[in-house]
Amino acid sequence: MTLLRLAVQSLRNRWLTAILTILAIAVSVMLLLTVEKLRKSAKAGFANTISGTDLIVGARSGSIQLLLYSVFRIGNATNNMTWRSYEAIKARREVDWIVPLSLGDSHRGFRVLGTTRAYFKHYKYRRGRAIAFAGGAPFDDLFDAVIGADVAKQLGYEVGDPIVVAHGAGSIGINKHDDKPFRVAGVLEKTGTPVDRTIHVSLAAIEAIHLDWQNGVPGQGRPVTADDARRMELRPAAITAAVVGLKSKLATFKLQRFINTYRSEPLSAILPGLTLYELWGLVGTAETALSVVSVMVVITAILGMVTMILATLNERRREIAILRSVGAGPGTLIGLLVSEAVILCTVGVLVGLAATYAALLALQPVIEDWYGLYLSITPPDQSEWLTLTAIVVAGALASLLPALRAYRQSLSDGMAVQS
Repeated sequence: MTLLRLAVQSLRNRWLTAILTILAIAVSVMLLLTVEKLRKSAKAGFANTISGTDLIVGARSGSIQLLLYSVFRIGNATNNMTWRSYEAIKARREVDWIVPLSLGDSHRGFRVLGTTRAYFKHYKYRRGRAIAFAGGAPFDDLFDAVIGADVAKQLGYEVGDPIVVAHGAGSIGINKHDDKPFRVAGVLEKTGTPVDRTIHVSLAAIEAIHLDWQNGVPGQGRPVTADDARRMELRPAAITAAVVGLKSKLATFKLQRFINTYRSEPLSAILPGLTLYELWGLVGTAETALSVVSVMVVITAILGMVTMILATLNERRREIAILRSVGAGPGTLIGLLVSEAVILCTVGVLVGLAATYAALLALQPVIEDWYGLYLSITPPDQSEWLTLTAIVVAGALASLLPALRAYRQSLSDGMAVQS
């Protein structure tokens, strides 16, 4: 206890340097913990982009490619699956619900998704959370559209505003379906998923806007008006993909095998959760880089602390010499400097921990609103406590260098009068 009290008193005499050292360690700990929290939240959010869906079905392709265009709206399908195959899968007794997805058109860079009203009931994210409406309702009229939160925010759309869909998925649509404009019927709440950047319309609407088109361009015959389309019974010949929910999880592999070996056409059925983790493994290099940078910052802070202790040794030579003259042994001198390092690291870790949670509490609603990333604020887990303990231990070990150097200073040199 005497040694600890002596270390505290010594740091009080050099309070400005000690505070700067604590702040450096606190900032490095804050960066390390923040990156770790963001990494875990991003990974959880990535894995929870789609929840409660047992299978995703589409034309035969790679599992990641199917996931990218059906869930993340990235890229295009190499082929479509026929409506007959969709109905055959729907008729299977293992299937509880199935929602068709049809991609192909866009509006000012945002993808247009053709689906059914069941999409808003069965599509889940973030551990079973359902899609909610910030305003309006699901599409009712043939040319109603439901837009995601990002679409509404970036384009300034509200319920009742008109939307003209363009052919193709480019950011600038040249061939527009301006003869059949849509009306915003609903605006979805923020989800932090690709749903926010999607414009949802009915499958019948996708068919309606292409009734008088041939090979991606308007036909030369008599155009089909919006009112004409409303009087027609429209059913798609093919869709891009479908998401499936089963009555029992035990039937997942049975239905997957049936779809993967379907004889009428080549199809693929993937497990979304498994494929999401496979995709994260490909894009997870960034999290490794951030973790390495954070560790390097912590190491830099510890080296700064050691440099500070070394730099003050000349100022403390008389202090150390007096301690040795009154009988302080090598263990006492080494213990004094190591205790100072442990105090600096411990206080720095605690300050950094408190600052991290204060920042997370303040920024959680902002980050969720702007970026759709939900920061889960939970107490430090075992690995984080081990990391914080390792920082204190590393600081103690690093302080052995200036401690040994201080001990080797001679008594006569320490007692000498400096002129």
